[in-house]
Amino acid sequence: MISYRFAFILVIILGFALPSFSQVVDSLKTDSVKVDTAKVDTLFRTIPQEDTVLRIRNLNPYITLHVDSTLQYKLDINRDQSKYYWFLKNSPVGLKIDRNSGLLTFKAEKAFFLSGTLKYDLDYKVDLGVQNLDNPKDKIDTSFTLLFFNTEIIPSRVKPSVNNVLYVDEGDSISFKVQCEDGNFPIQNITLTSNYPIKTIGTVSKCGDEFKWSPPFGFVKPTDKDKQKEVIVNFVGVNKFNVRDTATIRIIVRENINYPQKVLEYNEVVKNIQFYSNRLKATFMELDKKIKSTRGTRTSFDLTSAASSLGGTVFSSLPTDGQKTAGKILPSVGVAMVPVKESVAPAKKEEQNSATLVRNSIKRLDYLLQSNTLVGEKDPELINKTEKLKDQLKQIQMQLIEVPIVEFGDSPEELDKYFNNPKVARKYRMKKS
Repeated sequence: MISYRFAFILVIILGFALPSFSQVVDSLKTDSVKVDTAKVDTLFRTIPQEDTVLRIRNLNPYITLHVDSTLQYKLDINRDQSKYYWFLKNSPVGLKIDRNSGLLTFKAEKAFFLSGTLKYDLDYKVDLGVQNLDNPKDKIDTSFTLLFFNTEIIPSRVKPSVNNVLYVDEGDSISFKVQCEDGNFPIQNITLTSNYPIKTIGTVSKCGDEFKWSPPFGFVKPTDKDKQKEVIVNFVGVNKFNVRDTATIRIIVRENINYPQKVLEYNEVVKNIQFYSNRLKATFMELDKKIKSTRGTRTSFDLTSAASSLGGTVFSSLPTDGQKTAGKILPSVGVAMVPVKESVAPAKKEEQNSATLVRNSIKRLDYLLQSNTLVGEKDPELINKTEKLKDQLKQIQMQLIEVPIVEFGDSPEELDKYFNNPKVARKYRMKKS
């Protein structure tokens, strides 16, 4: 019973005391928060915080430099630098870093760019690292970009690898490289133009391409002055800003002999002359045989006439009258044989003259072929020799236009053998007076 009563009295006392106690607690709580916040701020300002991550404090990720300028850039880390060393990877020529202090230095000399070692407006990515000397895991690997620029305008030029004037013969070839001198902005495209349409081997569209052209035979016309033609070739280079530079090459094309074709023409003329010469030899053989047959018949009549005259003389010296009478008759018989000879086998003067003319023509053609033989594959007198053979063949054909030319059935060897026979040649040999 006492316990229940004590509990009841305690509940009544707490009912009246708790609200006041709550207000006091709240008041104390508010005041304590204000005081503690100020103390915390002051505390964090006075106590230094430890930096546990290695980092570079002043790294600029993108650096631009003018030509002939100098770079001195001190890199700092959040640690004692005496315990670390610095290094670079893929650095352009001339860029250095002090391994102990982290001082980045560079002098952008113009010679680097004139020699092509460095280039303008090109991003160079440089790998940078810092490493703890004692702890291999304590390191940083990062990078920055370096760009060089120049305010001086250096134009890019198209520079062919030959002189401005070139000479070439028809049928020959010409080739050279179209090179470029790069300035601030390199040439990106090259266009070829010319005053005559020419067909090149390959195309020239960029620096370093090769120009190849072979002027065809007949490119130089007969109406062209001095038998040559001038071809003007322009190489127009353009950079990314459409700024142009033009290089001009003058090509003087000289007339030349088309040796393969002209040799074929020469061989064809020689073949025609040889064929015509064989026909003349066959004609000469026919004429000579006719002359030989007629000459034999006339010789028989002459011998008969001479024998009759001689027999008459012999019979006239015999003692009997009959023999003397025969001696008187036989000379008359010999005289009577002369008109019979002229009637039966008249002299072949026309055939003789024709045979002589044909034989002389054959000799003339043989001499022409020997004196106009080609000397080497590219005889400079090829055209003149061909024209001379054509003209001489035409003249001989005109001289023999009234002589009936026969077709030959024998082989050329048989015709040559008959024509060069010493007995036949003796009859047509010129006699000394």
